[in-house]
Amino acid sequence: MTEDESEQPPRRRSPWGVLALVMLSGLAMMRNGADVGDGPPQPTAAAAVGVPAEQLPADPPGQGQQPMQQQQQPAAPAEVAPLEHSSVQRIRIPNIKVDAPVMPVELDAQGWIQAPPPQDPNLAGWYLNGISPGQRGSAVIVGHVDNANGPAVFYGLGALRKGNHIEVERYDGRTAVFEVYGVEVFSKETFPGARVYGDTGQPELRVITCGGGYSKARGYDGNVVVFARMVQVR
Repeated sequence: MTEDESEQPPRRRSPWGVLALVMLSGLAMMRNGADVGDGPPQPTAAAAVGVPAEQLPADPPGQGQQPMQQQQQPAAPAEVAPLEHSSVQRIRIPNIKVDAPVMPVELDAQGWIQAPPPQDPNLAGWYLNGISPGQRGSAVIVGHVDNANGPAVFYGLGALRKGNHIEVERYDGRTAVFEVYGVEVFSKETFPGARVYGDTGQPELRVITCGGGYSKARGYDGNVVVFARMVQVR
């Protein structure tokens, strides 16, 4: 990918239903026998969208807890003007030590989103046919939770808490900084596409990986979804 891609016009955004189906199937990542202990951290109930910040636990989030499915969102911070379209080159999440390149991903021949190659554990994918992080709407970045050799780029995603920051470096030289306001696990069978991908009227980001329960027969039964809102441009 080159800097010239930042000059490309915005792609047509896919419908929520298609994106939801994409996440259900295209990111059904298997651990393939990876020895990763008790599995990746899962969000606490207090990290769900709409739960007051004062209810967050004092200690780091625990393992295996399923969050509440709440619809109410917290009061938004002061709005930051949306950016124009630009390709994405890097994502940084300091609280879970993520610093990874981002490749564009599209849909495969079967209509599912293409996850980044699992052989590279430190690689994320930006859904090219959606919008750029920083544009108005909900941009989507995906990545593996683990691979056959162990933890991958978003292994620690479920440990994020409200107020943590996510930095997305764009090819136009700007970095969009997003603040987390919710982290939840959704079942693949009941994935709420409209809620996850809906346009809130502000520049937002969804970071998604696999999570929830795991079995060798079925893989992960859910997706960890981080909800974040742009609060700064550098």
